[in-house]
Amino acid sequence: MSHKAGFVSIIGKPNAGKSTLMNSLVGEKMSIITPKAQTTRHRIIGIVNDENHQIVFSDTPGVIKPNYSLQESMMNFVQGSLIDADVILFVTDIHEKYDENDVIEKLQKTSSPVAVLINKIDKSSEEEVKAKVEFWKEKLEPDTIFAVSALHGYGVSGIMDYIKEKLPVHPPYYEKDELTDKSMRFFVSEMIREKIFKLYDKEIPYSTEVIVTSYKEDGHLTRIAAEIIVERDSQKNIIIGKAGAMIKKVGTYARQDIEEFIGGKVFLELFVKVIPDWRSKKNYLKQFGYDD
Repeated sequence: MSHKAGFVSIIGKPNAGKSTLMNSLVGEKMSIITPKAQTTRHRIIGIVNDENHQIVFSDTPGVIKPNYSLQESMMNFVQGSLIDADVILFVTDIHEKYDENDVIEKLQKTSSPVAVLINKIDKSSEEEVKAKVEFWKEKLEPDTIFAVSALHGYGVSGIMDYIKEKLPVHPPYYEKDELTDKSMRFFVSEMIREKIFKLYDKEIPYSTEVIVTSYKEDGHLTRIAAEIIVERDSQKNIIIGKAGAMIKKVGTYARQDIEEFIGGKVFLELFVKVIPDWRSKKNYLKQFGYDD
């Protein structure tokens, strides 16, 4: 059998379950999962290999109308993932509350096969699922439709079979033992950022960026230093918390996740730095990996 390889882009609105699906398909925790919308900011690649296939998944930020430069960069990641996709997985929440026309517009311009994934069906009835399947058949005329629960892994194996069937014959794009194109520093910063999304409210998580400034493997201990970037002094105070209680909590939870991820002991130091209005400044976005 000839080797098949290709790029599969996962797209949809914020909070549709794209990152949960990505992690379920790849079998590793690649993407942040939180109850808050717009937690994925980058195009995150996860690679699945078997003897005859290499599937390069892209988890992308939720499609939104951008309000500032960071969000424009996030939408550029989505556009880039559509351009080189061999297969597109459009994830939609069965009870989607957002207008999805901006996503549909993007999908109508692509020549790649589109599979609609109606997600979170564990929270619905059989009648609702049937009605949604008919709705998407009419609305988008996709290549195929899956009703899934990414959280519970229901229906996910069928998606993999579909992708393998659709992939073009091609040698592997990456080494067969690679899981992602992202560095360990990237995943560490994402794990810290995930804790910020889980522990803080309102605007705070969206105003923060995490930069790993030092990553040193020292025998059985990995020493990591990271900066949490915020836009205002008041946000810095909230991140730190009374007598440093909140930042200590972020550090403890993040360290536990990092230790599990790398399979070893970690010493983690966190610092908070104020860069006013960084989300709208192209030079900082470039520095933080959002713009080429």
